[in-house]
Amino acid sequence: MQRRLASYTFILGITCLISACGFHLRGTGDSGTVVPDDWKSMHFVTGNPNSEFSRDIQSRFAANGVQWMDKENANYNLSVSPERFSQRNLSINSEARAAEFELTMSTQFSVRDADNNEVMPTTNVSVVRQMENDPRNVVGKADEVRILQSEMRAELAQQIMRRIGFFASASAR
Repeated sequence: MQRRLASYTFILGITCLISACGFHLRGTGDSGTVVPDDWKSMHFVTGNPNSEFSRDIQSRFAANGVQWMDKENANYNLSVSPERFSQRNLSINSEARAAEFELTMSTQFSVRDADNNEVMPTTNVSVVRQMENDPRNVVGKADEVRILQSEMRAELAQQIMRRIGFFASASAR
């Protein structure tokens, strides 16, 4: 009984310490991006509206209060090109095989107002990650690349949201 009480007390103490230092899981909590009210009515323009990247953008903006509307009713039009993914070798091992990769994902976006005037010019955003390679574990590394690509898409969507939020807040002043 006393041992169980001590373990509960320990767990409670650790939980309080972790929360007191501001720890939170990556990707949770408020993004800190505030979009002015007139920017919360947008139309999304992309070549592939059903891609994972498009869904990430739409959900990220919706989580920040943006309402997606048809072109006639929206205050702004967000145009996003498809994401581009590249992989290059950073180093090779003694067997002349890639030991490290650099993964890069990038895209371009622009914002126009309801009168089709360019509000935000075409802007490039990119995410770069490094990954170690184990030539003996091809399947595991392929899965790791897929997971990293998903994280990179989410980070690109977050970058677009942040840049538009900062731009909109600065232009509202």
